[in-house]
Amino acid sequence: MPSEKVLQSNKNQVADIAENLKASAAGVFIDYRGLTVEEDTQLRNAFRKAGVQYKVVKNTLTNFAAKEAGLEGLEPVLHGPTSLATHTTDLVAPAKIIVEFAKKHPVVEIKSGFVEGKVVSVQDVERLADLPSKEELIAMVLRGFNAPLSGLANVLNGNIRGLVCALNAIAEQKQ
Repeated sequence: MPSEKVLQSNKNQVADIAENLKASAAGVFIDYRGLTVEEDTQLRNAFRKAGVQYKVVKNTLTNFAAKEAGLEGLEPVLHGPTSLATHTTDLVAPAKIIVEFAKKHPVVEIKSGFVEGKVVSVQDVERLADLPSKEELIAMVLRGFNAPLSGLANVLNGNIRGLVCALNAIAEQKQ
């Protein structure tokens, strides 16, 4: 029977993981087996740069925390070494970083993920990684707003340019 200290520590860890899962917009569960220390450091730096929280988690505690957070269906993937990458606001950052990293380092295995409280498959994580980031989507929308305005400006400039050319031609004829 575990001591009271160990039980309390485990309860605290479950609460921390559950709070992280609830507060996160998206996350990815990863099997990091086979990475060298240098490769793991590269992955951690990429996550840190994007504001993604990344840590190694215990499967049993994560299973309890997932149930507490309302994420059902993670039991089959919570085996072997597991780490969790989450972001509180960006839906695509964890998926984008780990999918790119896994292309260069095939030993990394994506186990599963979640988006806004729903568990998603590995294929869904890969599709999520293909989506543009929030900043890219905003830029696309702004370009869409800007295109009609710049087209109108070109049309108006074309009419004025034509008028100037016509006046210039009339002035040359009179000379």
